Amino acid sequence: MTELPDRRLLLVHAHPDDESINNGATMARYAAEGAHVTLVTCTLGERGEVIPPELGHLGGAALGGHRLGELKEAMRALGVEDFRLLGGAGRYCDSGMMGLPDNDDPGCFWQADVDQAAGLLAEVILEIRPQVLVTYDDNGGYGHPDHIQAHRVAMRAVELAAEQGWDVPKVYWNRVPRSVAEQAFARLDGDLPGLPFEKAGVLDDVPGVVDDGQVTTAIDGTAYAAAKAAAMRAHVTQITVAEPYFVLSNELAQPLFTTEYYELVRGERPEEREGDLFAGTGEAS
Repeated sequence: MTELPDRRLLLVHAHPDDESINNGATMARYAAEGAHVTLVTCTLGERGEVIPPELGHLGGAALGGHRLGELKEAMRALGVEDFRLLGGAGRYCDSGMMGLPDNDDPGCFWQADVDQAAGLLAEVILEIRPQVLVTYDDNGGYGHPDHIQAHRVAMRAVELAAEQGWDVPKVYWNRVPRSVAEQAFARLDGDLPGLPFEKAGVLDDVPGVVDDGQVTTAIDGTAYAAAKAAAMRAHVTQITVAEPYFVLSNELAQPLFTTEYYELVRGERPEEREGDLFAGTGEAS
């Protein structure tokens, strides 16, 4: 295997577009700094709602294939070359929103055997040997079954990889400090008349909002704001961007954050908020 850079970051997401919304600035920053950034996406988002009317005919496998193309374009925008589908394309399909009959599809990710899926991810961990893994909290940020399952699979894969020789030093969950979200929505209230959106979002529409004290890490990606916005625009079926805001299919405006926030859940919790995911690993920038 080709020797990898000293710093190695692995992100685990449920669908194409989740990575750009949650971690686009972080990914672009570390890729530009020479770290090896690996993205594992668990499904192709085959049951996602399509925004542009001209693409409204897409669904199922056709939508999944289209979203894979969007993912490739987004990764080009972020400068990330190593991106993979868990178990290969088509291994797990989108489970739909919580409580829908789609959740019962035996081929969907929600129905996957966690240990089996985690074993596939552990293989990636053992190959890449990341010092840092990023994923969702146990509610998947906002309760989507694929996000919850991605959390379960990622955390279990860390355990399996440790048993097989690589103990990931630091694991983070995506977060947004409540004060940051409140300030962003206060600005949105003033900006809304000039935006092409019918209605503003509310704080509850932002996944991962927690009390400020839970947030251990803030990654300043201001210099990579354009790359993040470009990556989000690449996911044209799912996202409409009007910087510094964006909307999903629900037409609820959300802030486009260029400083991205995390909670360290595996590793020594810092006394003060850190500015580098690799802090304390011996590979800090």
